[in-house]
Amino acid sequence: MSDQWWFCLKHMAVEPDEGCPNKDRLGPYETREAAVNALKTAAERNEAWKEEDKTWNGDE
Repeated sequence: MSDQWWFCLKHMAVEPDEGCPNKDRLGPYETREAAVNALKTAAERNEAWKEEDKTWNGDE
């Protein structure tokens, strides 16, 4: 068994490697806890990228 964890967007649950197809999941994550926080991590990254885009485009 691998030490990787995934967050399944179809079931809204954490899964080990043996789970749904990767097209339905976020990850892999090194720990189960990191996978549990996958949606929060994605939202934080999206917000950071949005702010970087504003700077890049000269919108700030």
